[in-house]
Amino acid sequence: MTDRASRAASGRDAATWAIVLAAGEGTRFGAQKQFVRAAGHRLVDLAVDAAAQACERVVVVLPPGRAWDGRPVYAVVEGAADRPSSVRRGLDAIPDADGLVLVHQAANPLAEVVLLQALLDALRDGAAAAVPGLRPADLIRRAADGLLDEVVGRDELVLVQTPAAFRLPVLRAAHEQRLAALEDTTLVSALGYDVVVVPGDPRNVHVASVEDLELVAALLAHRLS
Repeated sequence: MTDRASRAASGRDAATWAIVLAAGEGTRFGAQKQFVRAAGHRLVDLAVDAAAQACERVVVVLPPGRAWDGRPVYAVVEGAADRPSSVRRGLDAIPDADGLVLVHQAANPLAEVVLLQALLDALRDGAAAAVPGLRPADLIRRAADGLLDEVVGRDELVLVQTPAAFRLPVLRAAHEQRLAALEDTTLVSALGYDVVVVPGDPRNVHVASVEDLELVAALLAHRLS
């Protein structure tokens, strides 16, 4: 195998794509949070900007009837009723059979380019999939009915963050199974692929509440100062 063929097989020369999910209705938040602003910036724009810096092409998944008015992207597609279906619609907009793909979302607007690049580098080093993870700092115990139960060891636990990265054929194969799952790494693991964990970032806040949005605004203002 030539050196170039070896790099291609390992993903060194593979095309890089990003799917940015921004199709949620924001039922828990009380509004379509992807379009709200923190420190003057829409959450979806922050996610798309990072994805565009890390990847060659970006596909944005929006709510039905919503026009895209952000930076130019490769494609804009209409989201579906649930997250897995929206990811599949994003995948359908990618013409390549091979390559690397990040699955990002507007609800994690502070994921920095260096984190996205670390995920892609894990794929280039041979991983089928990669995700950021944080080791719990506090003691973890099970609890039932408001009462503490057994202690759970922290050393084997990880708090999984978004985005995640995948080899395109792996993610396509995972979604072809049409299994119920909250996120894509579960689907990939169900096919028997290992998912590599790269160091996460505690500033990579997932916005689920107004309080989370306030934290994002404070962190973003500090970043831009």
